[in-house]
Amino acid sequence: MKKALLVLDLINDLVHEHGSVGKDGFYEQAQERQTVTHTAQAIYHCRKVGIPVIYVIVGFSQGYPEWCERSKLFRHVKSKQQVLLGTWATQVHDALRPLPNEIVITKNRIDPFYNTNLETILRAMDIDTIYLCGVSTEFVVLSAVLSGHDRGYEVRPLSDCISSSDSYSHECAMTVIEKLSDIYCLEQLIMEEEV
Repeated sequence: MKKALLVLDLINDLVHEHGSVGKDGFYEQAQERQTVTHTAQAIYHCRKVGIPVIYVIVGFSQGYPEWCERSKLFRHVKSKQQVLLGTWATQVHDALRPLPNEIVITKNRIDPFYNTNLETILRAMDIDTIYLCGVSTEFVVLSAVLSGHDRGYEVRPLSDCISSSDSYSHECAMTVIEKLSDIYCLEQLIMEEEV
């Protein structure tokens, strides 16, 4: 069994106090659930024991050529100039910054597997088990669980390393996620992956 830690959409626009999208509840919930702090601990531990850390960030290129006006979720990002690649908004939060040798994958939709090279990278590294950290539970995390499941990965969401824009959405998504994968927590990750 070879594992990786996926850090999903933990970017400034979502989880920094000055993030534009974060004002929709994502920042507040991430603070309440200590998502960034717990994820930093998960990253530290994975690096220590040699588990690869892979980052996936959502964003759009200058001019928003990948943006779709029919997307209800992304409907206002263009007019508000949100999640623009190459800007502070789509940089990984400072507390979670990737090391120079770590992989950062960009996506333009919710699902981290859709139209990205994530699966190619996981297969090339012989990864069969993925731990998940990220925002938000009902979007990228749920999508990663669904897509990872269907691609034959063992998916392990870390319950204290994920959050949503509100607690109700988080709990609803966790109910669905639990039907597809075993829910882990940071302590279990550390205990199971001791050196």
